[in-house]
Amino acid sequence: MLFNSRVFLFVFLPVVYFVFWRLSSRQLRYIWLTVAGYVFYSFWNYKFCALMAFSTLVSYAAGIGFLRFREGLRRRLCLIIPIVVDLSLLGFFKYFKFWNFAMSSGEWIASLWGMEGGSSLLWKFHLHSLLWNKDLLEGALLPVGISFYTFHTISYIVDSYRGTIKPTTNIFEFACYVALFPQLVAGPIVRFRQVENDLEHLDAANRCSGLDIGWSYFVIGLIKKVLIADTIAAVINAGLGSFSSLGTAGAWLCALGYTYQIYFDFSGYSDMAVGLAHMFGIRLPQNFNSPYKALDPSDFWRRWHISLSTCLRDYLYVPLGGNRSGMYRNLLITMLLGGIWHGANWTFLVWGGYHGALLMLYKRLGEPWDALPTLVRRAAMFLLSIIGWVIFRADSFTMAAQWLAKMFYPTSGYMFTGAVALAACIAVAAVIAHAAPNTFEMSHQWSPQVACALAAGLMCCLVMITGGQRSPFLYFQF
Repeated sequence: MLFNSRVFLFVFLPVVYFVFWRLSSRQLRYIWLTVAGYVFYSFWNYKFCALMAFSTLVSYAAGIGFLRFREGLRRRLCLIIPIVVDLSLLGFFKYFKFWNFAMSSGEWIASLWGMEGGSSLLWKFHLHSLLWNKDLLEGALLPVGISFYTFHTISYIVDSYRGTIKPTTNIFEFACYVALFPQLVAGPIVRFRQVENDLEHLDAANRCSGLDIGWSYFVIGLIKKVLIADTIAAVINAGLGSFSSLGTAGAWLCALGYTYQIYFDFSGYSDMAVGLAHMFGIRLPQNFNSPYKALDPSDFWRRWHISLSTCLRDYLYVPLGGNRSGMYRNLLITMLLGGIWHGANWTFLVWGGYHGALLMLYKRLGEPWDALPTLVRRAAMFLLSIIGWVIFRADSFTMAAQWLAKMFYPTSGYMFTGAVALAACIAVAAVIAHAAPNTFEMSHQWSPQVACALAAGLMCCLVMITGGQRSPFLYFQF
C-alpha cells in the first residue's frame, strides 16, 4: 500500500484515524496501531508479516533479558544472539537472493586466487552448495522495509544494552514502535528513545494540533512526490531507456533530473511519514535538512538521510574507533557498508566508497576547502553529489562510465521527448531545493492564501492519483 494510492487515502487512513481517536486507553491505541501496521504491511505480501513479528519478538525478548541480567555472559548473549538473528534475516532476503551478485563476486574472488573464474571443480561445488536453488532465489521476494525495521530493532537492542534506554516491558508498545505504519517501509529510521515519550503519553495526545501540523507535512510531501518527483521520473526513465543515443545535453538533463527526483521522492516520503505520525500524536525526527545546500562532504551527510547517517555513525563508525584511531579506515568502512546497505550491487558499493573518499579528502584538505567562498563550496559539493548519483542510478559500471563521459566530453545525440518540460521541472525543483526553506524550517501556520495554494496542490495530486498509475517510492527497493 502506498501513501499516494486511493486505497490508502480514501479507506485505510480514514478508518485507522477515526478508530484511533475513539479509543481512550494507551494500551488499546498501541494494539490498534500495531494491527494497522500489519494490515498496511500485508498489502505487499502478507507472508512477511510473520517475519516482522518474529524479529519483533526476538528483540523484545532481548530487552527483557537486559532487565533481568545486569552483567556477565548472559547479558552479552542477549545482545549478540538477537543481532545475529536480525542481520541473518536481512542478509538472506536482501543479499543472498541475488545469486547473480554472489556468483559474479565469487568468480572474481576465485580469479584472484588463481582459480580462473571459478573453473575449479571444488570452487563450483562450494558455490552451488551455497546457491543450492537459483530458481528459488530468483523468485524470492525482498520483504519491503526489512532494512528499516531491522535498523529499528537493532538500535533498540544496542541502546538497551548500553543503558541509553530502559527496555519496555509492554509488548504492545514495542510492537507498535516496530510496526508503526508511517515509518515502517522507508523510514525515517526511528530510535526508540526518539518516540518513547510520545508513546508513553499516547493517551494524552492532542488531536487538533496533531491534525493541523500533520496535514501540512503530509500535503507538502505528497506534492513533492506526485507533482515533482514523479513528473521528473516519467521523462528521465524514458530518456535513460535509450541511453546510448543520448548526447551531452540529454545526459546532463538525466543526471540533474535524477538528482532532484531522488531528493523530492525520498524527502517527500519522509515529510508524509512525519505528517502521518503527527496525526496520531507521535513526533518523528527530521530526515532531510536541505542537503543540496551543503558546503562540504561532511555537511552533506549531516543533511542527507539523517536517520541513516547518524545510525551509521553511532553504531558503526564510533565503535570502530571514530576519530580516535584509524579515522580514514573507519570512514571508508562505514561508507562502503552504507553503500551496500542499499542492495547487492557493485555500483552501490562504489557509490559508498566514492562518498567515503570524499569524506577522507575533506578531512585532509578541509582548511583550503573552507577558505573558498560559500557559493563556490556549495556549487562544488552539488556537482560532486550529481556525480555520485550517476554512479548510484546506473545499472552497471559501463553505463556509469559512459554517462559521465557524455556529461564531461561534448557528445552529439538525440534529445528525448519531454526534454523541455523536464528542464522546466528541474528549474522549479532547483529553486525549492537550493533557495526555499525545508519543511522543518516552516511554521506550518499558513495564511489563507498559502492554505488555498496547498489545497490546490492537493487537488492536483488527487487528480493524478485517481486518474493515473501508482508510482512506488524509490527507497522501497532498498
